[in-house]
Amino acid sequence: MASMDNNRDEEEPFVAAAASVDNSETLRNHTKDIHILSSAFLLIFLAYGAAQNLETTLNTKDDMGTISLGILYVSFTFFSLIASSAVRFMGSKNAVLLGTSGYWLFIAANLKPTWYTMVPASLYLGFAASVIWVGQGTYLTSTARSQARDYHLHEGTVIGNFNGEFWGMFAGHQFVGNLISLAILRNGTEGSTSGTTLLFTVFLCSMSLGTVLMCFLSKRVDGGEEGPKDSSVSLCSSLTSLSKSVITPLLDVRMLLIIPLIAYSGLQQAFVWAEFTKEIVTPALGVSGVGGSMAVYGAFDTICSLTAGRLTSGIFSITWIVSAGLFLQAVVFLWILLKYSLTSGVLGIVYPLLMAAMLGIGDGVINTQLSALLGILFKHDTEGAFAQLKVWQSASIAVVFFINPYMSLQVMVAIMLAALFVAAGGFLVLSLRIEKAFSSPS
Repeated sequence: MASMDNNRDEEEPFVAAAASVDNSETLRNHTKDIHILSSAFLLIFLAYGAAQNLETTLNTKDDMGTISLGILYVSFTFFSLIASSAVRFMGSKNAVLLGTSGYWLFIAANLKPTWYTMVPASLYLGFAASVIWVGQGTYLTSTARSQARDYHLHEGTVIGNFNGEFWGMFAGHQFVGNLISLAILRNGTEGSTSGTTLLFTVFLCSMSLGTVLMCFLSKRVDGGEEGPKDSSVSLCSSLTSLSKSVITPLLDVRMLLIIPLIAYSGLQQAFVWAEFTKEIVTPALGVSGVGGSMAVYGAFDTICSLTAGRLTSGIFSITWIVSAGLFLQAVVFLWILLKYSLTSGVLGIVYPLLMAAMLGIGDGVINTQLSALLGILFKHDTEGAFAQLKVWQSASIAVVFFINPYMSLQVMVAIMLAALFVAAGGFLVLSLRIEKAFSSPS
């Protein structure tokens, strides 16, 4: 008997060591997937983001660049309505892989920009963008929940940390991509065919590398993801699933209170891409300066995304972080509306860069916290929640691109301020409702 006890005692360290190895492997698998996902999106969007920033500047004939982006985001809005069903059918890994094809084709179309290449590419990218972003939100949240469950960690903190890493890396696309465009299009070559051809060729190579990297993601089956289904699923079942993913979230008061903030997040991004670069940066720094200013925007976006993700632990922290980001952007809008004027000298260079930094801080905060908030509040319908995020974001972006040619800078800024205050009000009401629900006795 004593011998058996001794044998058991001798075996226990090996069992514990084996369990430790298994746990460390699991940890590496979860974090590895976030590293891969973040790096792949950086490679893909450093190309797309820089191209989008230049779209309204390079393709100016008949406003082809602006209209193409408007078509893209209308398509994005429509397909976001069915994206959650598509992601459930394909699985989130397959969804993000398929989504990369639309970005690749859009960049390829810019090598020969005509109405016959840009419009079809924009329409298809709308579909691809809807599935890649719903797939990304579902995949990241599922990975974070697996990490929290396996290691008995606070779920909100893990979701915040993973979103911080992803959005920090993602925000870096503005910095890296715009530095590349600045380097290639320097010395006034932004209008030359050779300069733009080289730029978009480099972007295609970056996107191809990002797509290959995504192939190494692990498949996920939790967090509401069901993976590919049998093709015999009935049409009635598909329509029921679609109706549930589109309508059901809108019956939730929490979603209704978040939607103004979601819409504002799209508006402020489109304002930077379409209005800020054209009306503030270009007059002060020239077309080639767009890349530099957006690099500053991306750098601060990255830093604040990483920082905000690390500070996120739950609804209370999200409330304070979002409020700080909205306040900074409100300062920029009031500055433009009341005080800003084009000046010469050093201040003429510093002012647009300072505004870009403040807008980047706000964008990093809002993106990180919105994703974390949806992951925390909508555990049982992750795909539907992220589909709503992209429906309202893309719709608001499309609105800006279509009304941009007909609105003055002052009118656009006034609209931005009004949207900001509505978003802040809805978000604060949501925070108070959640706090009251948690503080009330059960």
